[in-house]
Amino acid sequence: MKKIIVPVDFSDHSNYALEAASILAKKYNAEILALHMLEISETILTKGEADLQDETVFFIKLAEKRFNEFLEQDFLNNVSVTPIVKHFKVFSEVNDVAKEHNADLIVMGSHGSSGLKEIFVGSNTEKVVRHADIPVLVIKNKPSTLSFDNVVFASDFSQESVTPYINACQLFGKLGSKIHLLHVNTPGDNFKSSQEIEQTVVDFLNKADGDLNQLEHVKYVSDYTVEKGVLNYANVAGADAIAVATHGRTGFTHFLAGSISEDIANHAALPVITFKIK
Repeated sequence: MKKIIVPVDFSDHSNYALEAASILAKKYNAEILALHMLEISETILTKGEADLQDETVFFIKLAEKRFNEFLEQDFLNNVSVTPIVKHFKVFSEVNDVAKEHNADLIVMGSHGSSGLKEIFVGSNTEKVVRHADIPVLVIKNKPSTLSFDNVVFASDFSQESVTPYINACQLFGKLGSKIHLLHVNTPGDNFKSSQEIEQTVVDFLNKADGDLNQLEHVKYVSDYTVEKGVLNYANVAGADAIAVATHGRTGFTHFLAGSISEDIANHAALPVITFKIK
């Protein structure tokens, strides 16, 4: 873990993310790329070329000044921080910055959302989770400490989740984490018998790394929804974080199908790490 991107909008929650990133950066001697997305309004963009250039420069300079003041925090002492100001209009382009700088992790603060706002508007965190090719760590609270000793990796153990599982094992291996593998059985069309679930897990582990010793670390729970099952088990297990694979659905497909990983990231009090299914 050498480069960590933290999108900053000067809110308390982006400050929590920055502090969480500083803990990881100090532990692994990593660099923080603090990214501020300067959203230029349509009013400015419709002005003449000369006016547009002058006003854009003004807002960028203003953002840089406020940004530098925001980064003057004690918890960033002895941490390498590179401020980046971009005038993107959408948070989906955080992934472009991650690719450009070969970043290893995105850390985002989120207050979560619910109801109609969540369905029709979504949050900037959701947009980043949907589009990011690298892991995204979602932070909800001020991290006085940041531990990954016990991590719940929730999965349906489908074949497409093998790569996210391998990536999660690599990351948590470096963090020295104990991984609890979790399958949530739900009523309805997705219900499976115990024998069907166990066979699915065996096939999954055989394709992943062939280590069937991991079977003893797989936990099976039943609940009305996957989200409830994951959150309830994480609480009982005393987990420090939750890891999930995400399809990164976008557009109308996302509206119809939603994403369990985004629901968990939205509603969990614990840190949540998402891994993209490719």
